[in-house]
Amino acid sequence: TEADGTPALIQAAMPGHRTLTARVWIAQVGRVPLLLLDSDIAENDEELRGVTDRLYGGDQDHRIKQEILAGVGGVRAVRAYTRIAGLPDPEVFHMNEGHAGFLGAERIRELVTGAGLDFDEALAAVRAGTVFTTHTPVPAGIDRFPAELVRHYFSGPNGENESALLPGLGVDRILALGRESDSRVFNMAHLGLRLGQRCNGVSKLHGRVSREMFVDLWPGFDAGEVPIGSVTNGVHAHTWAAREWLEFANRLAGPDRVEEAKGWELLQTVEPRELWVTRNTLRAQLVEEIRRRLRRSWLQRGATEAELGWVDGVFDPHVLTVGFARRVPTYKRLTLMLRDPERLRALLLDEDRPVQLVVAGKSHPADDGGKALIQQVVRFADAADVRHRIVFLPDYDMSMARYLYWGCDVWLNNPLRPLEACGTSGMKSALNGGLNLSIRDGWWDEMYDGENGWAIPTADGVMDEHRRDDLEASALYELLERSVLPRFYDRDGSGVPRRWIEMVRHTLQNLGPKVLASRMVRDYTVQYYAPAAAAAREAVADGFAGARQLAHYRRRAEAAWPAVRVAQVDSAGLPDIPEIGSKLALTAHVYLGGLRAGDVVVQAVVGRVGPDDTLSDVVTVPMRHTGTDPLGEVFEVEVALPMAGSVGYTVRVLPHHELLASDVELGKVVLA
Repeated sequence: TEADGTPALIQAAMPGHRTLTARVWIAQVGRVPLLLLDSDIAENDEELRGVTDRLYGGDQDHRIKQEILAGVGGVRAVRAYTRIAGLPDPEVFHMNEGHAGFLGAERIRELVTGAGLDFDEALAAVRAGTVFTTHTPVPAGIDRFPAELVRHYFSGPNGENESALLPGLGVDRILALGRESDSRVFNMAHLGLRLGQRCNGVSKLHGRVSREMFVDLWPGFDAGEVPIGSVTNGVHAHTWAAREWLEFANRLAGPDRVEEAKGWELLQTVEPRELWVTRNTLRAQLVEEIRRRLRRSWLQRGATEAELGWVDGVFDPHVLTVGFARRVPTYKRLTLMLRDPERLRALLLDEDRPVQLVVAGKSHPADDGGKALIQQVVRFADAADVRHRIVFLPDYDMSMARYLYWGCDVWLNNPLRPLEACGTSGMKSALNGGLNLSIRDGWWDEMYDGENGWAIPTADGVMDEHRRDDLEASALYELLERSVLPRFYDRDGSGVPRRWIEMVRHTLQNLGPKVLASRMVRDYTVQYYAPAAAAAREAVADGFAGARQLAHYRRRAEAAWPAVRVAQVDSAGLPDIPEIGSKLALTAHVYLGGLRAGDVVVQAVVGRVGPDDTLSDVVTVPMRHTGTDPLGEVFEVEVALPMAGSVGYTVRVLPHHELLASDVELGKVVLA
């Protein structure tokens, strides 16, 4: 609220001389205020009241209004909060996916109308203090709008190029920030990448996938050089770890050290039996919860109490328990486990080494494919001969999820690789000593070490999706039969599965610290927030001198770049049969089209020559400026060859400025 107690309202201009107004609510999450925007207020007409009525809502017209409110309205809400609370404005904005991408355009407007900067200067300042995270490993998952729809919402009242929503900005400049190669399409991820000087995916594998997916925005560069890094997601231990494990941590290492990733090595002092007793306790709690929820589910489906006596015998607290719970888009392959129903039935009903499977999930209301997958699982789980060994639990939520993460011995994850950006359910299970049985996708690709679970082999390269599913399902059954079940049921004289418990200990000790949200926040702070804050300070200091300087440089570089060329390259010293360490001397004569030598970096690129004359395994070495001659600026370097055999080289020129995060940032390169 404002100082006088009235609601703090933020507004955004809409077409037709209308205004979208939202109230700001605060949810205090620990020390962090979470601002929430609500359009369902009396100040709006009926249509605008419905803007915040659902997640990922409605058609594209509804969706763009949501993203205008999240982006433009989000910045205005932050400004209202800091003004009322008497706090300084933030230096860094983090766009978590492109949904809030318009926040960058709003911040440009603030600087154009409030600080007197032109568009390019404001863009330089905004980029310096913006981090963009992409979560989407496939183009189809990105919000894309018709460019004319964006123009409709941002233009002046009579279609003028000056924006009514963002006064002082030209609509054409806004559209250019989100353009694709097809100018009729506006891409929210492209908007985020052009507005964020620092960008990342949410696992190492996802970072690689993102660099390949967005390589066209950096033409002339290999995917490996695209400036998109990665920070792997993490989970909050005190939310997801069972009380029993937290008590362990407090006893061994002291309070509050869990999130600091300290003291986990003290698990080595715990006796195997104590770890096994804890796992048994948590599994028994899960069995009781499954029976309670299953009874409620059948009653909701129309059964009577008299018919449900069998529910008391569902699941066994001493049987290996596998969990699979998550949202149910088709790529997560909820029904892969049902690929061979008879083989699964045999696993469930094995007299000596049975397995029990708890499945929970929820599909998007509009995802008919996901609903069909759930129906398939329910039909199988309803069969009288297996319903005591496999259950599907509806109404999946956090309260249910906790019991699953606490009690499951094995966490199953079998998405189509590489369509899972990160995933975190397996992390939550690992915090409780659960062992992952997963396709090497998302976070598991980088953290699987052979002792913290099992990696399901993937049939990469098999184009027939049905054959691929058959192969990977067979590999899943094979792992259960030959590795997972024997290790769980192989007991010592006192009934403890020692090899299993050592995997549990290893998972808790080595994987636990890596999956923590505190590790994730530290990674973001060190790798992204602190550098972005430093860049933002440099951009705004002395009346935005840095932003003005960088914008001026960028205009000069873009104007001169078509004329930049490598006029000649001379080499010396390369033997007929190159050996590792052989010296290669290169001299490049570069015409810079009016730029100075300090405005560029010239690099020698040395690598192995393929049959098609392409270079691989390349090493890039900067060349030093040594003078000027009639062919242009002269750059030289002596390179010790990093390889033997068929070696080749080229020279390339990139724009360089001290305020750029990298020389690749502008996406410009000239090759010899």
